[in-house]
Amino acid sequence: MRDRFRKLAAAGMVLLTAAGLSPAPDAAAAKASRPSGGGLSADIRYTEYGIPHIIADDYPDLGFGVGWAQAADQVCTLADGFVTLRGERSRYFGAAGHPDGTHSSASTNLASDLFFKGIRQTRTVEKLLRQPAPAGPGDEVKELMRGWAAGYNAWLAQRKITDPACAGKEWVKPVTALDVAANAYALVITAGQADVVDSLVAAHPPTAGAPPAPTAPQSPRKSVASVRSHLARDDGGLGSNAVAFRGDTTANGRGLLLGNPHYPWSGGRRFWQAQVTIPGELDVAGGLILGSPTPNIGHNARIAWSHTVSTGVPMNFHQLTLDPADPTAYLVDGKPERMTRRTVTVPVKDGPDVVRTQWWTRYGPVVTEYGGLDLAWTSRTAYALGDPNAAQLRMSDTFLGLGKARNVADVRRVLRRTQGLPWVNTVAADSAGRTLYTQSQVVPRITDDLVERCSTGLGRLLYPAPGLAVLDGARSGCAPGRDRDAVQPGIFGPSAMPTLTDAPYAENSNDSAWLANADRPLTGYPRVLGDIGTPRSLRTRGAVEDVSALADRGDLTPADLQRQQFTNRVPAGDLAAADTARACAALPGGTATGSDGKAMDVSEACRVIAAWNRTVRTDSKGALLFDRFWRRLTATVPQTDLWKTPFDPNDPVRTPRALNTAVPGLATALADAVSELRAARIPLAAPLGEHQFVIRNGKRIPVSGGVDGLGVWNMTVGRWNPASGGYTEVRHGSSYIQAVSFADDGCPVNARTLLTYSQSSNPRSPHYSDQTELYSAGRMIRSRFCERDVLASPQLRVEHVRER
Repeated sequence: MRDRFRKLAAAGMVLLTAAGLSPAPDAAAAKASRPSGGGLSADIRYTEYGIPHIIADDYPDLGFGVGWAQAADQVCTLADGFVTLRGERSRYFGAAGHPDGTHSSASTNLASDLFFKGIRQTRTVEKLLRQPAPAGPGDEVKELMRGWAAGYNAWLAQRKITDPACAGKEWVKPVTALDVAANAYALVITAGQADVVDSLVAAHPPTAGAPPAPTAPQSPRKSVASVRSHLARDDGGLGSNAVAFRGDTTANGRGLLLGNPHYPWSGGRRFWQAQVTIPGELDVAGGLILGSPTPNIGHNARIAWSHTVSTGVPMNFHQLTLDPADPTAYLVDGKPERMTRRTVTVPVKDGPDVVRTQWWTRYGPVVTEYGGLDLAWTSRTAYALGDPNAAQLRMSDTFLGLGKARNVADVRRVLRRTQGLPWVNTVAADSAGRTLYTQSQVVPRITDDLVERCSTGLGRLLYPAPGLAVLDGARSGCAPGRDRDAVQPGIFGPSAMPTLTDAPYAENSNDSAWLANADRPLTGYPRVLGDIGTPRSLRTRGAVEDVSALADRGDLTPADLQRQQFTNRVPAGDLAAADTARACAALPGGTATGSDGKAMDVSEACRVIAAWNRTVRTDSKGALLFDRFWRRLTATVPQTDLWKTPFDPNDPVRTPRALNTAVPGLATALADAVSELRAARIPLAAPLGEHQFVIRNGKRIPVSGGVDGLGVWNMTVGRWNPASGGYTEVRHGSSYIQAVSFADDGCPVNARTLLTYSQSSNPRSPHYSDQTELYSAGRMIRSRFCERDVLASPQLRVEHVRER
C-alpha cells in the first residue's frame, strides 16, 4: 500500500503542475470502459475534520472510493434514501409513516412508494441511461455510478455499522448502479414530478354524474398568492446565495467566489465534503450531495463555482379537454387519445398490498392539486403536468464537466454541451479574474408568444405573476417548442438563457436574473425564466448592497468573504427596527392589543428593539424578539401597505422603504410576539444563541443566522418549539460554504470551507459535530487542496480500500 500511495502522491504533484490538463480523448475513453473484474480500489487520505481526499486510477475506481467514503460517514442516511428510491418504505416502516421529504414532496410512505415504484416499473431511469450522449449520460458518469455502488457495497461487506439509526436493520442492503442513477434522477425532478407526488398518485377519474369543471377559480388572488409562495419555496425549501468577484476587485487580480447554498441539515439532500482525483484527468474539491460521485459545488485549480436555486419555472400544466364519453380520454386536434394506466402495487408492513392506478398522458401525469391550487379532474377537464426534467439524466455529466473546466469559458461550454442543470443558476470565477452568472437550466420552451396564443383562463391568471403556464392541451400546436441548440425537444436552448459575463460582481440570492449585477441589469427574457422590474427580496437587496460595496472597496481576499458570511446583518432590521421602536414607544400607556383581544405591556420590547444591534449573531440581544414580531407583521400586512415609499423599478435596491407604522397590524404583531416569548419564559433581550441552537450528543451548540424574510445572507431556518427553548433544530440553511481564490505562486488555490452540519450523521463519529462547532464560532477551515498540503496534515490518515 505504501508503494502505491507514494506513486499516487507523485502523480498528484504532476497533476498540480499540469493544472487540470486532460489526457487524449481516446485514453480517457479507454479508462472509462475498463471492466473492474471485481478489483476496484482507491486511496483515501483523511485530513482535519474527516475530510477525505480520494485518489484513484480511473473513473470506476474513483466512484468506488467515493461510495466507500460516503458510506463510512452516512450509511444510515444513504440506506434510508435507497429504501425510498426502491419504493419500499411502506414495507419496512408502514404505509402511514412519513418520509424525510428530501427525495419528494410525498406526505406518506405509501404515496412515496407508489411514485417511485412507478418509476421503477416503467424502467424510466434505464431508458434514460441507454440514451447516447449528449442526450443521455456519458460513459464516464456511468462508470462513476457503477464504481460508487461497488464502493458502498464493499463498505457494507467489510465494515460494521455503529450508527444506532440503522445498525442491524434489514433494510440496509447492497445497491446497484441503477440505484445510484435513480438517486440522481430524483434530484433532477425535485421541482417537477417529485413536487406533486400526493396529487399524482391520488388522481382518479370522476364518478358518473360528477359536476363540470368551474369556469374560474373561486379566489383568483388567493390562487396566485398560493402558487407564487409555492414556487418561491416560502415553506422552507431549497435556496442559496453566491457571488463571484472580478479580478480588478481582488487583492491579487484573480477571481474570487463565495458560495452559500441553503440545503437541508438532515436527510438525503445533505452535502458531504471531499476532494476527488484521477491524476492527469480530474482534480476537484467541494460539496457532494449524498449519492453523487463528484462535487456538485466546488473548485479545481483554476475555476470555482456554486449554484443558486433559480426562478425559472421548470414545469407547466396542460389543461385537457376530455372526451364526453370517457373521462380517461382527452382530445388533441379533435381526436381522442386514451390516457395510459400505470397500475402500481406496494407491499405494506403488517397489511395487504396496496394497488393503485396512475394516469399519464402525452404531456405527463394527471394531477389534481399544485401548491394549494385546485386542479380538479371532472367529466370535462383534467390537468397534466409537463416536466422536461423527467426526460433527462444529464445532471451528473454537467457536474463532472464543471470539475474539469479550466475557466469560465469552459463552464459555459460545459453547460451548453450537457444542458443538465434542472433548477439552478450557476455563478463562477476563474484564476484569470473573470466572472460568470448564467441561468442555464432545463426549462420548458414556453415563450410569451406561446402563452398569448395558448393560455387557458387559468393560465392567463397565473402566468403574469408566478410565471406558471397552463396551456391548452387540446391543440398540438400549443406544446412547448424546441430551440435549435437544445439537446432535447421542448426546452429552451442555452443561447436563450440570461447570462452575465465579466461583471465586477455577479450575485444571486434566488431572485431572477434581472439584478445579478445592479449596474448591468439583464432583461429581454420570457416570463417563465423570471420576472423583471419587480420588488426584490430583502435577502437580494441586502446581498446586492453588501457585495457591491465590497467590489467598490476592492483588494478583496477570502477573509473578506468569510466576514460577509458571518456578518449576520439583518436588512429588515436596518429598514424597520428604529421606526418600530419609536412607534412602540408612542403607544398609549406602553400597551398594545394582541390578536386575542387582550392588552399587553410592550414597553420593554420598545427598549429591546431600540438597543438591538440589527444582527442575528449568537450574542445578539433582541434578535429573537424582532424575528417573531417581523414574521407576524409580514404575514398579516400586504407588502404594498407595509412601506411608505413604494417600490421604484429605477431604484430597486433601496425601495420599498420607510416602515408604515400607522398600519394597525404593527401593534398587534408586537403584542403577540411579546406574549409568545413571555409564555415560553424567554426573556425579550435574551441572546439569540440561547434560543437558536442544535443539540449534538447532549451538548447545546448556538447557531447564528436568520430567515429569508429578514433578508439575512447566512440563512438559518429553525424548528420553532418554545416549550423546549425556541428554535431547537435547524431544518435547512447554510450548508456547504466555500470562499475560494486563486494564488500567484505555490499552491494555485486558497480556499476556506465549512460544512455546517459536519461530515457524519453518526452520533458516534468524531466528525458528527466538529464543523458545527466551527460554524457556531463563525470560523471556517483552510482547505488542503494541493498534494503537499494534504500530506502535511498533522491528522493525516490513509486508507487503501479495495473491492475484495
